[in-house]
Amino acid sequence: MANASPLPLLYNELVPLNREQHGDWRSRTTDKATWLANQRAIPLTIEEFALAQRHFPIVFSSGADPVPLALMGLNEGVNIFVGDDGTVPEAIYLPAYARRYPFLLAKLSAENSELSLCLDPTTDLVGAFVDGAPLFENDNPSESCKTTLAFCEQFEVAGQKTGLFVAELEKHELLIEGEVAIQLAGREQPFVYRGFRMVDEAKLRKVRGAVLQGWNQNGVLPLIFFHLASLQLIRDIFARQVQLGKGPISPV
Repeated sequence: MANASPLPLLYNELVPLNREQHGDWRSRTTDKATWLANQRAIPLTIEEFALAQRHFPIVFSSGADPVPLALMGLNEGVNIFVGDDGTVPEAIYLPAYARRYPFLLAKLSAENSELSLCLDPTTDLVGAFVDGAPLFENDNPSESCKTTLAFCEQFEVAGQKTGLFVAELEKHELLIEGEVAIQLAGREQPFVYRGFRMVDEAKLRKVRGAVLQGWNQNGVLPLIFFHLASLQLIRDIFARQVQLGKGPISPV
């Protein structure tokens, strides 16, 4: 395997793409993202905030090294934006993390810092098919393969920028443990959701001077506002879960 366990979200296995093993393999396109059907949160890069905040709450993962997440459901195993068969509405923005699947760039060993293009061989999106785009042509990477590599490289660059953004929030201790309580009519206790982090608006209002000016110039401030504005969608997701019959049975 190209990565040490645990594997990245969505991936069941990872192997480096190589001509000897995958010389006759092809990649297929699909209109059904079955790998997303039960995923309630997908990583985001900051370059996606402007688009994503129109559709999903943007939160941050708990624990060490937090990452931004597009919240696509509130309860485990629930994704209100993707059908059980993987159907994705055309009007919904699909995060780049999900669009690059089953490919990604990964280190082949802890000693080697170079990233190699890898794939998840367990999916039916790649294989020795008669249809689809070839991964190799005349023993060389195909144009389709080069396009995939370029997309993964762009994602890695965006990921590095995202890491710097989160580090800036951590530096100023702006990320706090989040909590949302949703009260339903006729129920005594609210449904409470935790397990994510968010920007502390009270601390944000205390940021002054050169720091605030710098954030306004380098784009950090708009990203924070995208995140905070998107949190209003949490209740919309809850309502949609209930409408679909996928809401919680009892308060969490």
